[in-house]
Amino acid sequence: MLDLTHTTKEHDESRQGEALLIENNVEKGSSRKLYIESYGCQMNFSDSEIVASILLENGFETTKNYQEADVVFINTCSIRENAEQRVRNRLKEFEFAKKSNPGMIVGVLGCMAERLKSKFLEEEKLVDVVVGPDAYRDLPNLISQVDDGNRSVNVLLSREETYADISPVRLNSNGITAFISIMRGCDNMCSFCVVPFTRGRERSRDAESIVKEAQDLFNAGYREVTLLGQNVDSYKYTAPVAEGELANQPINFANLLALVAAVNPLLRVRFSTSHPKDITDEVLHTMANHENICNYIHLPVQSGNSRVLELMNRTYDRDWYINRIDAINRIIPGCGISTDIITGFCTETEEEHQETLSMMDYVKYDYAFMFAYSERPGTLAAKRYADDIPEEIKKSRLTEVVAKQRAHSFNRLQNFVGKNQRVLIEGFSKRSDKDFAGRNDQNAMAIFPVDGRYQPGDYVTVFIETCTSATLLGKIVG
Repeated sequence: MLDLTHTTKEHDESRQGEALLIENNVEKGSSRKLYIESYGCQMNFSDSEIVASILLENGFETTKNYQEADVVFINTCSIRENAEQRVRNRLKEFEFAKKSNPGMIVGVLGCMAERLKSKFLEEEKLVDVVVGPDAYRDLPNLISQVDDGNRSVNVLLSREETYADISPVRLNSNGITAFISIMRGCDNMCSFCVVPFTRGRERSRDAESIVKEAQDLFNAGYREVTLLGQNVDSYKYTAPVAEGELANQPINFANLLALVAAVNPLLRVRFSTSHPKDITDEVLHTMANHENICNYIHLPVQSGNSRVLELMNRTYDRDWYINRIDAINRIIPGCGISTDIITGFCTETEEEHQETLSMMDYVKYDYAFMFAYSERPGTLAAKRYADDIPEEIKKSRLTEVVAKQRAHSFNRLQNFVGKNQRVLIEGFSKRSDKDFAGRNDQNAMAIFPVDGRYQPGDYVTVFIETCTSATLLGKIVG
């Protein structure tokens, strides 16, 4: 179960299953139609933009109607069991559509690809092509193999692939905010997580291409970028040198943040996700020293108990996490902090659950993503520990966590009431084109009446008059 008391752009439940569409200059009727549907984290949505870029270069155009598509891809997530079930149900719908369109190619991309390739291709025969996150360059070749009557698969993981040279098309973009992938894979072997097995080892993209992408986006009118990685704090890149030259100094995440922030003071910079074991005071001071680096950090705690954290192989304990929270509050007063929490992990006692609740009281997160533990096949936890907490206990603990977080989220938003906030207008409110919507520095969503002097992409000062449990409400004052 996932609670979204706030919907952040990194974990937008409203985008799950979204079909991606771009306007392009291909003459209608002259190309094959591509339909891509994405699930999971923002990394998957970012990957779908890379896939679209590769295939548009090979004569495809996108469509939002899978029934008219020549190629249908579903970009998948394996983090939670319910995410996999949603994908399976969707594949059955595609299979039904394929009966009336026998030439349709159906493919699975992303995190479910490697784990379930044999089931999809051989046992259930639901799909024609299965492609892992590091093999998207091979898609034109794989589609050609299917055209020749063969099923095709490429789930090989790479230690080098970062897609640094591919400029992602911006699918369903508001033209104001965009994501930049700075690294791929993960070396953290959290016992509950499948990501190291589905996305491979960690590797960082070269800093020059990241800064160039940020500059290109700013030149195109974008005013906010979010740097994406499974663990952005472990970013490290060293530029190669010619033989005989002195080695370059490695660029760490704090250095990269400063480089992107220097693109233009009007370009807001966010990032996700941080790991408590790696986030450094240097990163925090870099944030404090640059006005356009937003004061918001997503710092997953998972559990407030040190023994459970050790079972999760999180490589930090309760005291370490509190130390990092204290550092954030000391160096960046008022910084927005969000988190991930798992209830009912293997052998978790009621007393240990209470420590998670006390951690929430200590931090008072702006918002959180909260789950009851679900065992994922192939993970270290599945191999080592019994999933021994009854479902009703998992759910009752989750209910307590959700209730506490809702109260904290509301209290955090109330702190903005009666104050001016600098807000980047992202577009119109989902409910009315008479209201603008945008986020403040701490990533809280604000809704305020349209003012003809301003448009999306402008920064405005909004006086916050009141708030709901998830949204700030106010008016432009400058």
